[in-house]
Amino acid sequence: MPDFDDVHEHYRREGYAIVRGFFSSEEIADLGAAFDQVHAEGIAHGRSFRHGNLFYNVTSGADGTPVVRMAQWPSYHQAVLNRVRQDPRFAALFANWLGGDLKQIINQLHWKAPGSLGDFAWHQDSRFRRPVEAYRHLGTSYVQTGLAIDPHNRETGGMRFIPGSHLRGDLGLDTSMDVLGNAMSDAVLEEAGFSPGSAIDLDLAPGDLALWSPYLVHGSGENRSTHRRRFYINGYVRAEDCDRGEWAFRDGQPTPFADEPALVHYEALRERGEPHYPD
Repeated sequence: MPDFDDVHEHYRREGYAIVRGFFSSEEIADLGAAFDQVHAEGIAHGRSFRHGNLFYNVTSGADGTPVVRMAQWPSYHQAVLNRVRQDPRFAALFANWLGGDLKQIINQLHWKAPGSLGDFAWHQDSRFRRPVEAYRHLGTSYVQTGLAIDPHNRETGGMRFIPGSHLRGDLGLDTSMDVLGNAMSDAVLEEAGFSPGSAIDLDLAPGDLALWSPYLVHGSGENRSTHRRRFYINGYVRAEDCDRGEWAFRDGQPTPFADEPALVHYEALRERGEPHYPD
C-alpha cells in the first residue's frame, strides 16, 4: 500500500493536499468520455432535471443555448464514473485516516465553459452539510476530493484556496447568496479576517487529485481558456459519523448501490423521487 503520510500531514496543516498522477492518462481519457456522455444527456434535457438524487444543473447561455454546469450522482447509471468513485486507490488513500467503512455524500461532475457563469463565490463546504446533526466530527471525518480531467488552474477558472483557514472551523461566511454563479469577493474574506493576498491557485494536471477540508475557504473564477474544464468531485466520510450518503467501501471493499437510493441532500427523495423538471 502506498505511503500517504505526507499527504495526510499537509492536509492537516494546510486544509488541502494534492496527489500527483493519481490516475493515468489512459484512465483520464475514459473518464473524459464518460463526462461527455453525461454532458450530452444534460444538453438533451435542455433545462435542469432531477430523478431522485440524480440531478443535472442546466442553465441558458448568453445565446439561449443550454449550458450544463453540474451533474450530481451520475454514477447510478454511468459505469465508468461508478467504478472510479470506488477505485481501490481511494480506499488506500483513506485507510489509515478515515478507516475502511466509508460513505459518500458527494458524487458530482463539474463543467466550466469558457466565459460562462461558472464562478463559485468564497465559501466553506460546511455550509452545505445539513442537517448539522447528521454530520458528526465534520472536520476530521469528512474529506472532499477533486480529480482533474483537464488542466485545472487560474486560466481555466480553477479553485482558489485560503491555506490554513480550516483551523478556525465554521466561520459563518455570508450565505445570503448562492455560491454557484457568483464571483469571489475580497470583502467576504476581509470580513472573516483573511487577506485576499493569501489565496493560492490550485494547479492540477489531468489525473492529479486534490483533497480539501469542509472548513477550507475556497472559490473559483472565470474560465479564460478556450476549452470546457471538467472536474470530478467525490466526498468521502467515515460511515459511523454520518447518517446520510451512499456506501462507497465496507472494510475497504467497494460496496454496490442498494436497491433503493439513500437519502443524501435531496430532502424530497421519498416524496418526489420520480423523474421531473424542477419548477
